[in-house]
Amino acid sequence: MRLFGKNPVIERLRSDPQSIQKIYIEEGTSGAALVRKKAKQHNIPVMTVNASKMIKMARHKNTQGVMSVITGFEYEDYDDLLANALKNKRCPIFLDGITDPQNLGAMIRSVACLGKFAIVLPTHDSVGVTETVLRIASGGENYVPIAQVANINKALRKAKDLGFWIIGSVVDNGEVLGEASLPLPNALVIGSEQKGIREVILKNIDVKVTIPMSAQTLSFNASHAASILCYEITRQKKEHKKEKSK
Repeated sequence: MRLFGKNPVIERLRSDPQSIQKIYIEEGTSGAALVRKKAKQHNIPVMTVNASKMIKMARHKNTQGVMSVITGFEYEDYDDLLANALKNKRCPIFLDGITDPQNLGAMIRSVACLGKFAIVLPTHDSVGVTETVLRIASGGENYVPIAQVANINKALRKAKDLGFWIIGSVVDNGEVLGEASLPLPNALVIGSEQKGIREVILKNIDVKVTIPMSAQTLSFNASHAASILCYEITRQKKEHKKEKSK
């Protein structure tokens, strides 16, 4: 598996250097000194290559002059992810039918910035963590636990049994986001842009929320919606913490 870009490689060197097998740096790449320094600290081989070889190896992907070969992405065990989410007050995000790697990558990057989130993906009819996802995530995957499950509905029921309140993002007829109270601990479900959350999964939703929009003919894509929803979850969590400390 390959990791493209200076920032994703630097983040991987900081958080998970043992997963990096080797690093390629294009001749003349500015700002590569930090990559070389950190690679040396962990005894990771660094090869300098010319531009044409880098283009060929990266198959015309944008590398910013830096590319690394890494071990395949390791998913978290789902039971461990849930237990850790409960212990560390993380909100698991269940993705139902997200197939666009750019959407998933952007979600990972956003929730990594916000902190205290995890992601659960189904093994079927869903994108997994690919090279494209990692490129878009820009290192965010190092800070967001991600699990895969065979049955997202069964996984949701297990979360409910542990005490998580399930929040579902719906286009219509949900409580207005920003006005709805989101009980803790909570988990979030986001469906595909085309079909939304499937009916079988909607039965497990405790709180349905809708993002208010002035242009009714338009809608947010899945990654933008995730950012807005997760920001509100984070905001309410902080407000709850303030109230509790009074």
